[in-house]
Amino acid sequence: MKTFALVDGNNFYASCERVFRPDLADKPIVVLSNNDGCVVAASAEAKALPGIQMFGPFFEIAGLCRRHGVTVFSSNYALYGDMSRRMMAILAEHAPGQEVYSIDECFLDLSGVAEPEALARRMRDSVQRRIGIPTCVGIGSSKTLAKLANHVAKRVPGWDDGVFDWRRLAEADRDALMAGLPVGKVWGVGRKLADRLREWRIDTALQLKEADPRRIRQGFGVTLERTVAELNGVSCLELDEAAPERQQIISSRSFGEKACDFNVLAAAVSHHIATAGEKLRAQRGVARLIGVGIRTSPFGDDGYNGYTVVPLPQPSDDAMTLTRAALAGLRAIYRRGPRYQKAGVVLMEISPRERLQADLFGPAPDPRRQRLMRTMDAINQTFGRGCVKLASEALTPDWEMRQDVRSPCYTTRLDQLLEIA
Repeated sequence: MKTFALVDGNNFYASCERVFRPDLADKPIVVLSNNDGCVVAASAEAKALPGIQMFGPFFEIAGLCRRHGVTVFSSNYALYGDMSRRMMAILAEHAPGQEVYSIDECFLDLSGVAEPEALARRMRDSVQRRIGIPTCVGIGSSKTLAKLANHVAKRVPGWDDGVFDWRRLAEADRDALMAGLPVGKVWGVGRKLADRLREWRIDTALQLKEADPRRIRQGFGVTLERTVAELNGVSCLELDEAAPERQQIISSRSFGEKACDFNVLAAAVSHHIATAGEKLRAQRGVARLIGVGIRTSPFGDDGYNGYTVVPLPQPSDDAMTLTRAALAGLRAIYRRGPRYQKAGVVLMEISPRERLQADLFGPAPDPRRQRLMRTMDAINQTFGRGCVKLASEALTPDWEMRQDVRSPCYTTRLDQLLEIA
């Protein structure tokens, strides 16, 4: 019989910050989005305060945070990404199959494990002891049930001790528990779909479980029909252990301050193409087209949205080739005068490097450049993103997003290692 576990980090961004700030144990913490605009994560203590809402503008609650002593952090994606990698590596030690679902979640295949709940508690203890991140584990005979069990383990009073296995309950007790869970808590049922289901008088997870699969398929499609089967314990979704290769790679970001100087935009575009190019090489791909976009604020009088696509003579993953093409695209769409708010790039028509068809009339790829790219990626992976970069990225730092209260990159930068007196 199939057995899946869904493990996720509790309040992950806030927990990552707390690992290196033990003085903040049991204290309220919020983490902000790009440019310190909105609240994207909060500790349980912060969520318990009246008035603090997730994804709301920070300026609306800044005074509230000061009054209640809430510690505020800018997003530190380098730290969170590295902590995620460490957590996933620890969890992978406990199961033969793993699917990393998001930065703080993964599915594990526990089929054949004699006591999955005991294993789940050992996993939680191992992650907490080795990297300091608290987790919750949901266990079920399908991925959908495991996801729902994780919600129970985290938020349903009486069962919220960090681990929940549907099989610990009799069938009648499972149904009683599902009857108290809104249908929107079921994996894959978003707000709009939940509204449509309510029009069909399907308000709870139990009502969806007991719905006629044929009627659900006619009204909502085969995907939701599979969800009904999964809620009934029939596994329809296999563990996807290999992340699918990206067909497009996008990198974009709003500026901390609006910019009109070309060099500011060029530095931003160079940074984004370097980020996208590193991801492209990581999946051993090459791109044929590069999209470049810049835009002003949609609420300003100088509204402008420039975008162009630059074809490459032959598909490439070379940082210098990609940057040269992206900057050519930027020059084509740049206008003097407007104050730009955002810039970004997208790599398109990606194909495997092994299937690259050489240009009969063009020069063959220089193996020295390929070795250079490998060396540059290895250095950046070891010492932190941006340790080695093209000069065009360093034209000016004025494009960088606002991060007034970002914590150090404790685990990815040697110059920001935690110091203990």
